[in-house]
Amino acid sequence: MKKRLFVFVAVVALFALVAAPVFAQGGSEASSPKIGFMGPMTGDYANYGVLSNNSAMLAVEHFNAKGGFNGKLPVVLVTEDTEGSVEKGLSAIEKLSSSDKIAGLIGPVFTGVSFAVGERVQNEGLIMISPSATHADITSIGDFVFRTVVSDGLQGEVAGRYFAEQLGYKTMAVLYAKNDYSQGLFEGMTASFEAAGGKVITSESFQVGDKDFKTQLTKIRSANPDAIYIPNYTAEMAQILEQATQLGIKIPFTSCDGFSNPEIYNLAGDFTDGVVYVGPAKVKESEDYSNFVAEYTAKYGVGPDSFASNAFDGTNILLSAMETVYKKTGKFDRKDIRDAVAATKNYQGVTGTINFAENGDLVAYQGLYKVNKTTPEYIGTFTVVDGKLVQID
Repeated sequence: MKKRLFVFVAVVALFALVAAPVFAQGGSEASSPKIGFMGPMTGDYANYGVLSNNSAMLAVEHFNAKGGFNGKLPVVLVTEDTEGSVEKGLSAIEKLSSSDKIAGLIGPVFTGVSFAVGERVQNEGLIMISPSATHADITSIGDFVFRTVVSDGLQGEVAGRYFAEQLGYKTMAVLYAKNDYSQGLFEGMTASFEAAGGKVITSESFQVGDKDFKTQLTKIRSANPDAIYIPNYTAEMAQILEQATQLGIKIPFTSCDGFSNPEIYNLAGDFTDGVVYVGPAKVKESEDYSNFVAEYTAKYGVGPDSFASNAFDGTNILLSAMETVYKKTGKFDRKDIRDAVAATKNYQGVTGTINFAENGDLVAYQGLYKVNKTTPEYIGTFTVVDGKLVQID
């Protein structure tokens, strides 16, 4: 009898340990609806996934603290680690959709994974809201795919026009990774830059996971461009900047929204001075934004990057849509939730006023930044209208 009691107590204790993280993220009631988050939580690109997942957890925590749905039903956040891999992303969405039966997905974080997962959620009628998948074609997958980040289409247009018209560059070199994110930005910037009279005189690529870029940088140095565009992720850009310095390259660097991740200054703070990059448009700092940054920083020990801010807004929009549907129907029908998200108008998020275009794109502008040592200084807000670069402020 004592032996059986010991086994029972051990099993209960083990269950409590396993269940605790789920409860901490929003409740463990069997009837609680679930939402998913998908991103790289481990590996070279974990910083992107962890920062955005923190935002999703914080949004869920706020929602449940207010009582959840109808003041009594909490939401559960289920997080899956993709490690930035398409294969792991597909395994994750299989689990989230079929086993966890989530009502909606925040993520994926990376563009390549988002293409694969996007096809799956579209076929299943499950909404996804990516905070960071920027490739112009992501939302072309279908009407269940949304994003709270600016499309590469606009980012590339603004980048190319600004580099040519405002910085006066005539020639450009590009060093990009062979993935959908980097290639999409490379292609968009190139088309815009050349339409503005510039010329991309050389482009070099590398495989994801490469650490040595000196061969490509040496070729770029020989081409002697006015500037070098590096539309990549943080770890890669940090290594590129350091190795360029080691090679004595003095050519200016330009970059993309990936450069807005503050980790770049921890990895390559000695080499970031002077970099000009396109990132999220800076909005007037609201009380909500200030409170969000302060709470996030106090809770996680690091400030949010732009994708994390996007994830916070995306999670809150999803929860608001679910609440609207539940109040009307008493259910969490996936199609109804998608329609409620699409109907979002002038949502006041921490990143500013959010509206979605008919195709699920974020209606937005782009910001230009120049790094002063390790401090990004805001140049202004821009867009492109009828092929012309327009400064908003």
